Amino acid sequence: MNRINQTLAKTRKEGRKALITYIVNGDPVSDATLATMHKMVEAGVDIIELGVPFSDPMAEGPVIALGHERALANKTSLKSTMAVVKAFRQTNNDTPIILMGYANPVERMGYEAFANNASNAGVDGLLTVDLPPEEAGPLNLELQKVGIENIFLLAPTTTVERAKYIASMAGGFLYYVSLKGVTGAGHLDVGSVETKVAQLRQLTDLPICVGFGIKDAATAKAIAKTADGAVVGSLLVEKMGSMAGQPVESIADAVVELIKPIRKGLDELAS
Repeated sequence: MNRINQTLAKTRKEGRKALITYIVNGDPVSDATLATMHKMVEAGVDIIELGVPFSDPMAEGPVIALGHERALANKTSLKSTMAVVKAFRQTNNDTPIILMGYANPVERMGYEAFANNASNAGVDGLLTVDLPPEEAGPLNLELQKVGIENIFLLAPTTTVERAKYIASMAGGFLYYVSLKGVTGAGHLDVGSVETKVAQLRQLTDLPICVGFGIKDAATAKAIAKTADGAVVGSLLVEKMGSMAGQPVESIADAVVELIKPIRKGLDELAS
């Protein structure tokens, strides 16, 4: 069974909420990524989303867009991102890794080559922000051959019919975008999220995790009351960017200090 499925089945069985964290590979320096990944796991992160930097990250707000710029300045690529995952797997074979990015680098590599390379590196899932589910069939086929889950986004504006279709294509979990906007936006409406997650529960048995706009323990806890997990990204990327030039271990430790209260808040929801 894929690590994502194993992990979310375990957290659900234990009555815990999953903590999913996002950082951009190669930001603010190349060496920071691997060290931060390991430190995040030690701090209680269940799943890691590793951003593949792209020159036109259309779904990202200013914070993560700058993270992409810094990573690209460090010559970070899809291939080097897979290399980081492979290095992570040398000492951690349990924590799920999802590559989150955009379609262009995947298409340039080719779907079959991407799937095989990602599988060999130890990748568990892929979230391609700008690939519509209607066009994801050929990529899905290659991912399924190697046991990689294809994660899809759903928005507040997603209709019921479209949500049904997306759920039929998706694996691992459904990623519900908590607001109408880009990553890091601040207008989080918890009541609206609760209503939408309840609707999605009627359409699928897949776990539902929520991201965009989660900035601290309070918002993560509020969101996770109805969801299976919370995704935190901009908060961490902003901290890492602010520490450019600092020692790698200091960057990783600073990220951990942000994660600890969020992990504690989610654990307070344990049933």
